[in-house]
Amino acid sequence: MSLTKLDTFSNVKQWLQEIDRYATEGVNKLLVGNKSDMADKKAVEYTVAKEFADGLSIPFLETSAKSATNVEQAFLTMARQIKERMGTQTTATGGKSTVKIQSGQNLSGTSSSSCC
Repeated sequence: MSLTKLDTFSNVKQWLQEIDRYATEGVNKLLVGNKSDMADKKAVEYTVAKEFADGLSIPFLETSAKSATNVEQAFLTMARQIKERMGTQTTATGGKSTVKIQSGQNLSGTSSSSCC
């Protein structure tokens, strides 16, 4: 969302609904307010956006593509969240892939009959 346009902040709730509708369950989210370098044109206050994001348990960062402020931090925040989520999923499954072999299954992968 643009910190200089209040309507983009107003649209965040709709965008989040679309994410919930179309994305995989448990997908990571990060609310990013861009154009933090334009303080004189700021329409969305940090405290308002932060409280909104906190209410949804979503991290919030103000960034500036122009000055590169917090741009890398936004990517690192998302990467850390994804890594934590993936680590939790691996831990839940024991971190190992398993194959169940039924009694009587041919383990060698070759057929027990021959043509010659």
